[in-house]
Amino acid sequence: MKQISISEGEAGQRLDKLLARYMKDAPKSFFYKMLRKKNITLNGKKAEGKELLKPGDEVKLFLSDETWEKFGGISLEKKALRSSAEAVSLHQSVMNSQVPLIQDESGREMPTLEKGIQPPKVLYQDAHILLINKPAGMLSQKSTASDVSLVEYLDAYLLQSGAMTAEELQLVHPAVCNRLDRNTSGLVVAGISLAGLQTMNRLLASRTAEKYYRCIVCGTMQGSGCLRGYLKKDERTNTVTVFSEPTDGARTIETGYEVVSSNRNYSLLEVHLITGRSHQIRAHLASIGHPILGDPKYGDAVKNRTAQRSYGVRSQLLHAYRLKLPDIEGPLSCLSGKTFFAPVPEIFDIIMRQRE
Repeated sequence: MKQISISEGEAGQRLDKLLARYMKDAPKSFFYKMLRKKNITLNGKKAEGKELLKPGDEVKLFLSDETWEKFGGISLEKKALRSSAEAVSLHQSVMNSQVPLIQDESGREMPTLEKGIQPPKVLYQDAHILLINKPAGMLSQKSTASDVSLVEYLDAYLLQSGAMTAEELQLVHPAVCNRLDRNTSGLVVAGISLAGLQTMNRLLASRTAEKYYRCIVCGTMQGSGCLRGYLKKDERTNTVTVFSEPTDGARTIETGYEVVSSNRNYSLLEVHLITGRSHQIRAHLASIGHPILGDPKYGDAVKNRTAQRSYGVRSQLLHAYRLKLPDIEGPLSCLSGKTFFAPVPEIFDIIMRQRE
């Protein structure tokens, strides 16, 4: 007999989905047959497979070791040992490469990134999500097998802090819910339970979770407004073009903005990302003559070189600053109506204090 105790991370999924995770080679018909015969039970009772699991639920599988190994391929004990070894290997690879883990809430110092890049910091953590302030220069997700991205930092942090066991990491697969460009800094949402992943992905996809950015643009702007247009992406060059009229292959975009402050050369904006297209903020602001300072693709090359010499700016000054959540039902209801902030990099304040 095998027994699975449902953790916070595994809660929120259907029973048949959980069984498929533990016995990846078994057909669905096998699960339903075992459930009908009560060879698989939920909290000691007959189940159908569509039940949504809760923390503390007990799933018992009255199966032979041969059947378990046939469909699971590995015992729970060996699975735990294997995942522990993989997690330890990940931790060691991060440490050996002299790249930092995420700083925990106690502010413990970790190894440093390459010069000029600050380590990411955890802004909020509960049983379901993490909110992280990602620095510019770090990938949200790896693009090649050798990359160490925010996802790898997340795994190592959860393991090191004791928030998740190595086995839980293997079964739940924590992931980022909103990706930022490598050279865009700011607030990233990561789901560390199934309920966290499903809820935050739904809120972000439906735009009911509102995302606001801070950026410094070239030139002086005033007031507030809402930009509308049509964006077309060139996959070959990974660039986009903004049009004022409907164009074949272009998708509608909408970008709200409000000027926070300005000086003779630059303006600090708070931007509301109403639609979420690739490079939308960067290209949309550039299309009205106010490109983001430091942007290598859509920016002003002369002003970028001046900012690099004067302030050390090497990437676009675009920062995911604020996340406003709607009313939420279910496991994440404690987050209803809350707003979270990721402090902007110091360079923003330095540039906007200049009056010349």
